Parts: sequence; structure tokens; C-alpha cells
Amino acid sequence: MAGNPTPRVRVPSQAKKGELIEVKTLISHEMESGQRKDASGNTIPRQIINKFTAAFNGKQVFQADWYTAISANPYQAFFYKAQESGEFKFVWNDDNGSEYTSTAKLNVA
Repeated sequence: MAGNPTPRVRVPSQAKKGELIEVKTLISHEMESGQRKDASGNTIPRQIINKFTAAFNGKQVFQADWYTAISANPYQAFFYKAQESGEFKFVWNDDNGSEYTSTAKLNVA
């Protein structure tokens, strides 16, 4: 796989208490399906991001399990109701056990 997977997130830096915010995430990852063959005719092993989780102040608020049909550079968005200030932690796990993380702070007034 060329390059390291790169996570990116977009979270508003501020929100009002009770406001519904949209959280957008994307990770640059080639996502090999395991169904292609190399030049020698050997099957290229599956290598995909298979799980995404988001936590706010240590409590999980979103989870997605991804499978072979997920596209390269997967994008995931979800809504969150802001109640308090804190930090999001986003985690992507892939088939070889690698874990990629990113964080974002949210200030609630």
C-alpha cells in the first residue's frame, strides 16, 4: 500500500448547548478488497478499514463496521447533540490490526 493512511475530521470548534452539529470524517486509505490479482496471478490480500468509532469525553457516541464493498478513502458523517465542552476521539481500525486516530475539541457555550 502506498503511503500512510491519513485521517481528517471536521468538527465545529464551538456550539450552543443542545445544538445538533454535523461531524465529518475521511481517511485516505486505498482499501484493497481481496478480490484482485497481482501480475503473477496471486490474490492480493484484503486490506480495508473495517471499523470506525467516535467517542466524546471517553464515551462512545458513534460506531460503524465496514466491509469489503467500502470505497477507498472512506467518508463518514454523523450528527451529535452538543451538551458540554470536551474532546472527540476518532479511531479507524484496519485488517492488519493498525489503528489510526484523530482528535477534535468542541467548546459548548
